[in-house]
Order: sequence, then C-alpha cells, then structure tokens
Amino acid sequence: MNENRVPVVPGARRALSRRNLLKATGLASLVSTAGVGVASADTTGTDSTSSWYDAIVVGAGFAGVTAARALRKQGLRVVVLEARGRIGGRTWTDTFLGQQIEYGGQWVGSAQSLVMAELQRYNLGTVSGSMPDRMLLPGPGGPAQVGIADADAKMSQLMEQLFAGAKDYLPRPSDPLYRRDLLTPIDKLSLRDRLNQLNLSAQDESWLSGLTAGQSGGSSAIGGLAALAHWWALAGWSNDGWEAATAYRPGTGMGGLITAMLNDAAVDLRLNSPVAAIDDNGSRVQVTTKSGRRYSAPVAVVAVPVNLWQTIRFTPGLPAAHTAATTQGVGVPNARKLWLYVSGVTDRVVARGAEGDVITTLISQGQVAGGQLMVAFNGLPALDLTSSTAIESAVRHYLPSARLLDYRAQDWGNDPYSLGGWALGKPGQLTSLYPAIQQPQGRLSFATGDIASGWNGFVDGAIESGLTAADQAMQSWSRVGAVRLS
Repeated sequence: MNENRVPVVPGARRALSRRNLLKATGLASLVSTAGVGVASADTTGTDSTSSWYDAIVVGAGFAGVTAARALRKQGLRVVVLEARGRIGGRTWTDTFLGQQIEYGGQWVGSAQSLVMAELQRYNLGTVSGSMPDRMLLPGPGGPAQVGIADADAKMSQLMEQLFAGAKDYLPRPSDPLYRRDLLTPIDKLSLRDRLNQLNLSAQDESWLSGLTAGQSGGSSAIGGLAALAHWWALAGWSNDGWEAATAYRPGTGMGGLITAMLNDAAVDLRLNSPVAAIDDNGSRVQVTTKSGRRYSAPVAVVAVPVNLWQTIRFTPGLPAAHTAATTQGVGVPNARKLWLYVSGVTDRVVARGAEGDVITTLISQGQVAGGQLMVAFNGLPALDLTSSTAIESAVRHYLPSARLLDYRAQDWGNDPYSLGGWALGKPGQLTSLYPAIQQPQGRLSFATGDIASGWNGFVDGAIESGLTAADQAMQSWSRVGAVRLS
C-alpha cells in the first residue's frame, strides 16, 4: 500500500477549492496529467547510505516545482521528494462523468501575473465560465431567487463596507506590511469581529457572512480581516476585481500546467516519499523519508503547506515564527469540496448560503447525460462525506427537486499531506509572523503559497514563493561556496 494514500470514502475522491462565484464555470475535456518526466518511488527499508544531490526540494506542488525548475536552470542537480503518488499538492485535475474536474485550486485571474505568465510560457489557454440562469441567496424564509444584477450590486456594496479603509492600511498590496502602523489594529480583528462592527441587518449579514465563513473554513471567527482584505487589495479594491480573480481556469486543468512546468524542469522526481526528518548540520542538509531513505545536499527547499511543518522533525528546530505558524495553522481547517451528479435541475444555478448552512456555495458546472454536474463547498457544520442521504439533503436545502445520483468528495483538513485547505491567515498572523516566516533558516528555504507576499493562498502565490525560495537557496549555495557532490 502506498504511504501517501488518503482514505477515500464511498462515492468520494480527493478535492479542494476556494472562492465563491457569481458565475458558473464551464467544463472542457480532460488532458491527461498522469505521466510526469522521470519519476520513481522511494525505496522501502532503511538505507545507511545517502543519495547526494546539489539541492533537495520537499513537495511537488506549484511552489516546489517552481523552486525545482529555477534551481535546475542554475545548473544544479535537483531531487524532488513528494509524499503522494502524484504531483500538484493542493491542486489535482481529474475526470468525473467524463468531464474535467479539479479536486484542488482551479481558478486564476488576469491580475495574477505569475500564473498567467506560466500559462503563456507553455501556450496553455484558459476557459471562462457562463452566467447562471438563476441565483439563490439567503432570504427570511430560506434560499430565495434574486436577480443577478441586483445581487451583484448589493454584494458590491456589502464588500465595500466590509473592507472600508483597505486602501489606507493596504496601499501596496504586494507589500502588505508597508503601513504596518495602520494594519496592526486591523490585523487583530477576525471577520466575525468586523461583521459585528458593521451592525448590518439580518438579511445583509446573512449574505455577507456566507462569504466570510466560507473563506475562513466554516466560521467567520477563524479568518482574519486583514488576510481577506489583502485579497481585496490585490484585486484592485473592487468587487469587479474580486470576481475577476476567479474568472478563468487553465484549459488543460491545473494538472496540465504543473506537468508542463515539471517536464521543463527535468529533475529527479521521487513519488510516494513522505519526509520524516530534515537535519541541517551546518555543512549539509540530510532529508530522511518515512521509509528510511536518506538524501543529502548543500541546500534544501521545504515546499509543503505550513500546517504540515509540525509533522516533520527539524534539527535544529524551526524558528519561533515558523513554529507559531504551524502550531496555529494557516491553511483553513475545514475545506470540503464535493462534485455532485444530480437530476431534477435543468437550469444553471448559483446558490450561496449564510454562515451555519451546511453548503455555503453550490454552482452548476455543466449538463451531462441524465442530469447536471454541480460543485459544492462545505465548512461547518461538517458534512458526513460517507452519507449520500446527508449530501442530498444539503443540496435540497437550495434545490428541493434535486436528486443525487453520484458524487465525489474530499475533506482536505483530514488529508495527511495538507491538514487544511487554502491559506487564510488568522487574526494577528500577518503582523506577528511576517516577514520572519518567509526567511530561510541555515541551509533551508521555505516555499508555499501560504506565506506569499502577493496572492497568498492562490497558485500565483505558490509560484511567487517558489521563486523566492530558489533565490534564497542559490544565495546560500554561493555564500558557503558549495561544490557539486555526487
């Protein structure tokens, strides 16, 4: 049995996603992402010898692959150790009912320059979605149909209220600490604190709390106001920009993009190689997998989610900021994505719930034989992913005529190689952890979209962090005058 395997519940597979949408996204045919360069499995059993490389990258998500490619372009011999039997980390392109789906982060926008540049580099196009026929939002007696234009105008007004002052405390979105003096009091607030400050009507709060709770992983008390406002600032401080940040997805899926990047890197990829320990003795880094295989190099890049750092034994131990981050968690704790095959619904629907609703967002994804494909998001209360009855009941809260025929689902909080979903900082984390959390320690650099200065929590942020970590690793290489070891 592969060490990386996540238990799959009946009718379910891994998945993850993020932003609420006002637009339904279309689906295209799948381009396979299974074959990736030179890949091999970790050797089972303890090995007293070490495999020597110029650089080790732990993790084959977008941050790790970006770092590995950059180091390889500098002439280093690189090995990438990936715990799972696939690449992509918290992104994963697959098929369901013959349609392309994403079990991980899937959306990009024109303001995300790094990921858009990668798509252009490999001549990979994007796909945009179509407008829904019907929108359902919280009403006094339950979900109620609202005109799309009216809903957009009202949400824009509410978002402006939520993030009032963001241009002052986040005037340079890619340098979020530029006005630390103004940001510090904002960073102390949770999204629930901010909602309470606004004194909204029950109706308005139900509309806005569905978004804040959904982005926070189930409860507005979890996510920090400053963290979500950072996305708002990056999107141009406007609701139009916010929507545009999730307007497209790669036509080949995220899997097609990361496959192109890894093939370009031409590194040594070791799948099914979860890491148990990372030791830096001052002259070299030794990485030991759970099977006992050892890899040594002058430098290493740790490119796994922040929530996972606590599962690896570091010698010497992690710095204070890194320890605090992995203890507190940065990836949202409750991130469940469901792909639903339903009948009884013929039009394109977008439904959004209030905080406390089992499904916070439900979006039509396209017609298939005998019904349609929909995607849904669940935070808190946690949905029983083994129960088709419970899932159908949650869908019928919005669509009473819907019948669940089949589904796929994933709980990323219980995935042993993510321990959470997308990154959204908690109150106080932005000003207390940055920039220390982005700094290397000894011969180790850290790469993950969780710690990006720009699009933190997005694929664009993962690419940014991978580039930064590779640069730090090369500086370390140059500083110690390392020679290639073989």
